[in-house]
Amino acid sequence: MLETVKNAFKVKDIRKKLFFTLLMLVVIRFGSQLPVPGTDRAYFANWFAKQNGDISGFINAFTGGSFEKMSVFALNITPYITSSIIMQLLTIAIPKLEEMQKEGEDGRKKIASITRYVTVGLALFESSAMAIGFGRQGLLEEYNALNVITVIAALTAGSAFLMWIGEQITEYGVGNGISIVLTINIIAGMPQDFTSLFQQFVKDKSFATGALAFAIIIAVVLGTVILTVILNGAERRIPVQYAKKIQGRKTYGGQSSHIPLKVNTSGVIPIIFASSIMQLPVIAASFFTVRSAGWNTFLQIMSSSNWFKPANMLPSIGAVIYVLLVVFFAYFYTSITFNPIEIADNMKKSGGFVPGIRPGKPTSDYLTKILNYIIFIGAIGLLLVAMVPIVCNGLFGARVSFGGTSLIIIVSVILETIKQIESQMLVRNYKGFLN
Repeated sequence: MLETVKNAFKVKDIRKKLFFTLLMLVVIRFGSQLPVPGTDRAYFANWFAKQNGDISGFINAFTGGSFEKMSVFALNITPYITSSIIMQLLTIAIPKLEEMQKEGEDGRKKIASITRYVTVGLALFESSAMAIGFGRQGLLEEYNALNVITVIAALTAGSAFLMWIGEQITEYGVGNGISIVLTINIIAGMPQDFTSLFQQFVKDKSFATGALAFAIIIAVVLGTVILTVILNGAERRIPVQYAKKIQGRKTYGGQSSHIPLKVNTSGVIPIIFASSIMQLPVIAASFFTVRSAGWNTFLQIMSSSNWFKPANMLPSIGAVIYVLLVVFFAYFYTSITFNPIEIADNMKKSGGFVPGIRPGKPTSDYLTKILNYIIFIGAIGLLLVAMVPIVCNGLFGARVSFGGTSLIIIVSVILETIKQIESQMLVRNYKGFLN
C-alpha cells in the first residue's frame, strides 16, 4: 500500500490528482470551522453535550464535528447519502428508473442528476427543520424570518457545495469523491477520541496500569481494523463454465470464470438502517419533556449508550433488538440489490453454467442458497465490528465517536482508493507501452 502511494507521487498526472484531492480536503476542513450566521454556537454545543442518544454522536462523527459546531457544513453529505439510498431502492421499485439504469453511461448520468435534486430537497427540508425547531429554543440569536432564511440557505448551500466537491474529486482527483469526503470527516474526529481515551485510562495512572490500558486500547483498535479488512475483502467465488460453440472453423467459449459473491454484500447499510430505527424514538423524545417511567425505560433500551453497564443490565435488551435488525436489513438490502434469477438467466443465455448444477431455476436456487449462507456470515462479522466499541463503552465507559461503522467506511474507502490509484497507474503503463 505504501509502495503504491510512493510510486503514485512519481507520476506527474497522478501526483496532480493527489494534490488536487488534498486541496479539496483542506477546503472541507476549513469550511467545517465557519459558523452559520445568526446562530448561537454556545447554545447548540450545550444542547449537544446533554444528549445521550447515539444518533447525535453518529451524525457528528459523519460530519467531522461540523454538526456540534453548527458550521455551514453541519448537514455535510448526509443528505446525499440518504438520497443515494433512496434512489437505489426506487430503482428496484420503479421500472422506469430500472430501465434508465440499464441504458449505460447516459442512464447513470440521468440518475445522478435526479440524485442531486433529491439531495438539495432533503438538505432544504432538514435545514428548515433545524432552523425552525432549534431556532425557537435558542439556536438563533434572534428568532425572525431573516435569520431563519439565512440558516436554511447556509446549511443547504453547504451540503450542496460538499456534494460538488465530492464530484470534483471523482472527476479531477483520485476518484471515489463522496466516500473520501465522508472518510476525512470521520478521521478528523479520531485524534480527539484517542486523546480522551488517553486521559481517561492512561494519564495519571500507575505505570503498570497505564501501560496495560494502553496495550488493550491498541489491541482492540488493531483487532477491529484487521477484522474489518478481512470482512471487506472476503468473498465466495462460484465457478462458472462456458460451453464450447463451433462456428465454421472457429471455436467459441469453453472458458472458466467465476461469480464473486462478497461476504459483506450490503456494506454498512444494515448498521446505518438499524441504528437509525433504534434512535428514532430517542430523537422524537428529545422534543418533549413529559414522559412516563415506562417510556423512559423504553428510551434507555433503544439507546446503545446504556447497554452492557454492570450497574443496570436491563437496557441491554436493546442489543438483542439491534442484532435482529442488522441481520434483517442484511438480508433485505441484498435481496433488492442482487437478483439470482436474473444472473442465472444471463448465464443460460450466454451458455454458462455452474459445474454440477443445471442451468435455469436450479442455478438460481443454488445461488440463493449460497447467498443466504454468506449473508449470515457477513452480518455476524458486521455485528462483531460494530459491537466491540459498544461493549467497551458499556463496561469501561470508553465513549468515542468512531465505532464499527466508521472503521468499516474508513478501511473500505482507503482500500478502494488504493485500487483506483493502482488501476490508473496500470492504464498509464499500458498507454506508454502502446505509444
